[in-house]
Amino acid sequence: MLEFITDRQIYEKVLCDRIPRTKNFLWLGTADLKDLHVDKGGRMVPFLEILSDLAARQVEIRLLHAKEPGPAFRRDFDRYPNLIKGMERILCPRTHFKSVIIDGEFAYSGSANLTGAGMGAKSTEKRNFEAGIITDQKRIVRRIADHFDRIWRGEYCTNCRRKEFCADYKDLLLK
Repeated sequence: MLEFITDRQIYEKVLCDRIPRTKNFLWLGTADLKDLHVDKGGRMVPFLEILSDLAARQVEIRLLHAKEPGPAFRRDFDRYPNLIKGMERILCPRTHFKSVIIDGEFAYSGSANLTGAGMGAKSTEKRNFEAGIITDQKRIVRRIADHFDRIWRGEYCTNCRRKEFCADYKDLLLK
């Protein structure tokens, strides 16, 4: 399957359908990160609650993002203490790609940041115009995952000319 999706489809097919069903690992790459809310059993909850549910099931979660999230996200994060150890996070100011990799079997790659307006969770009048692809084609999923993993492992850190803006650079070198 290789499908082009836009706007609300991103929210429905990636956030609501696929992510909650993750079994082993979830990798999230985004430039911007905000207090995104999603439907869970007929009620709107912070997306962090979905991640917390996954962490409770021992799903490996990696979050790669470009800047610190806003205060509402940070407040919600404090409501889910199992994410402190249950979700790895790297802040890389050069991250601009947006991707979701689930269990190495499904991927989203597109323009949508991990925000309500980006992922299509907001109303039609408030959401961004976004587009991307979802796929379960192993070759494409592997390419998206390899791209994420090279950045995650710090492959580009040594020669990066933005290190002074990277809070996690020293931590990457110690790994």
